[in-house]
Amino acid sequence: MPVIVSLLRGVNVGGHHKIKMDSLRALYASLGLETPQTYVQSGNVVFKTAGRDLAGLRTRIEDALERSFGFRPDVILRTASELRNAIARNPFAPRTDVPPNKLLVTFLAGAPHPEGLKNLLAIEGGPEEIRIAGREVYIYFPNGMGRSKLPWAATAEALKTTGTGRNWNTVLKLLEMAEKMESG
Repeated sequence: MPVIVSLLRGVNVGGHHKIKMDSLRALYASLGLETPQTYVQSGNVVFKTAGRDLAGLRTRIEDALERSFGFRPDVILRTASELRNAIARNPFAPRTDVPPNKLLVTFLAGAPHPEGLKNLLAIEGGPEEIRIAGREVYIYFPNGMGRSKLPWAATAEALKTTGTGRNWNTVLKLLEMAEKMESG
């Protein structure tokens, strides 16, 4: 049975779109998703499912979130294998000067638009470094994310797909949880 990592966009950020994690776990369980576990308050859920249709599952989860909580956050799904591959493709991995708390991985819902990729790489945002591999955008924030001048709204618009970001520490923890679930 595949293990899936679900990432909700814009949940519990700045006091908006609040969801308690026990309520989120209960919602996922009500959808027949097995052993849902959450990590931190930003809408990360790791679970097992017999289903193979991730696009259909994404829609089911988004519909249920909207019915239960009154808003519809985007849901990005990755299998444990896809998450492992995203970690393996980290273009900053060989560098020792990139602390994990300053590296953000944005998981995209779909493949980025080819023209958008070119436009994204042309955006001048300051000292941030952007790399793209598959459906992931890796951004190194040398001065921290809170001080960044990177125009993220413009980057999301350029790619023509939605996404949600997690710092490197969270990405590694989610894989650890998924692998424990796979082996358990």
